[in-house]
Amino acid sequence: MEFLDYLDRTEVEIIRIVEKSGYKIEENTPLCLLSDNYVGFLEKRRKVIVLCTKNAKRREGYTHIRKRDKDIFERTALHIKKALRHEAVHVAQECNNGKLLKIDRKLSMNPSKINAFNGSIRISREEEKERQAYILEDKPRLVKNQLLKYCL
Repeated sequence: MEFLDYLDRTEVEIIRIVEKSGYKIEENTPLCLLSDNYVGFLEKRRKVIVLCTKNAKRREGYTHIRKRDKDIFERTALHIKKALRHEAVHVAQECNNGKLLKIDRKLSMNPSKINAFNGSIRISREEEKERQAYILEDKPRLVKNQLLKYCL
């Protein structure tokens, strides 16, 4: 799985918790063909997180896993890490009987994410769950803690 080359230790820990919770992770499935803009999905019924590594690489113009252009590598890695964290938040929500997580109400979504947020709502039809996932995707330790709290 190529996406593993882009992750930091916290994301690897998130994967372990997700897998212990009964979920699998797949890469570049047909779901990724919906749009180049999507880098991750959660298939609830199948209990699968799908990561679209090819889409993340295409978006940043990164075609080889060589760190020649460190900036492009880092941006690609950031897309993949955020996608994993975002979908892991949805796993934690599912572990919480499909309900929102109890997080600090002062946390807010970065306004730069509004287009992605609107695209996610069109697919999931769950505005508050998407808002929560977009808020937490920038906070890897908080995602890990939520998974530990609700899934294990």
